[in-house]
Amino acid sequence: MGRAWGFSEHGGPEVQEFFDRPDLVPDRGEVLIRVTVAGVNPLDHVVRSGLAPGLDGGRPFPRVLGMEAAGTVLALGEDVDGLEVGDEVFGFALTGGGTYAETTVLSAPNTARIPTGLSATVAATLPVAGTTAVDVLDQLGLPAGATLLVNGVGGGVGLAVARLAIGRELRVVGTGSTAKREHAEAAGVRFVDYTAGDVVVAARELVPDGFDGIVDLVGGTSLRAVAPLARDPRNVVAVGDVSVSDLGGRFVERRLDRENLERSAQLALDGVLAPVITAVHPLSDAPAALAAVENGHASGKVVIKVA
Repeated sequence: MGRAWGFSEHGGPEVQEFFDRPDLVPDRGEVLIRVTVAGVNPLDHVVRSGLAPGLDGGRPFPRVLGMEAAGTVLALGEDVDGLEVGDEVFGFALTGGGTYAETTVLSAPNTARIPTGLSATVAATLPVAGTTAVDVLDQLGLPAGATLLVNGVGGGVGLAVARLAIGRELRVVGTGSTAKREHAEAAGVRFVDYTAGDVVVAARELVPDGFDGIVDLVGGTSLRAVAPLARDPRNVVAVGDVSVSDLGGRFVERRLDRENLERSAQLALDGVLAPVITAVHPLSDAPAALAAVENGHASGKVVIKVA
């Protein structure tokens, strides 16, 4: 039995609650872990709202929030290869177990060992933000010296994309609110404050000939405003808005496998993909952790330290 934070039905923050949950029994292809740290992501409140069907594993309410975690393997389901009881691991909760909890199950093919020298706190930020950064930049395949616009640079994914892009010697411009400027500029980003004027005009002044690539993390009207800044519409890659294809761009092709997790972990060890962790909350403060991300007030990555 362990404490968990989740939701009793689909809806807004009002449906969230703490509850006690018996330790799950890992099914085929799952590992049961004692959660050390859970990452907080915008996808978490999207799942709670019922806008991401298929990510609940068919589990009954109440359901636990969270998609990524680091922890210690307690038990293995059938057909789990490459992991052992006692391993320190990080990965995705893709079968509905959630991660804002003392124990949970991760999908074994989407889980990797934490390499020596990498903290559980950093590892817990990599399944979503780290692998997304690797995926979008691999998909764009821009050469050193190319220009990249990161639309919505201030969050966990945006800063990960920016840091990795700068590590690949790209010239990065990022958009965000005033509160996101400090971390973005510290990462080496030329920052465009969308609260200070027309983002499109400001970005075009910085790169008059258009951007070689755009990574969009905002979607909607913001995506439609910045997409024409790309020299080639095919080099607009969106992380959250599938309608990017209507603009000639592409939706991110995600790789959630162990190999990509291991690659992200090595990049973190090398300092190329160093996450900007701006808040560490205890499990008892999970409501505030998710609220900061849901309200758009969080800069960088927010995590919940459980153990």
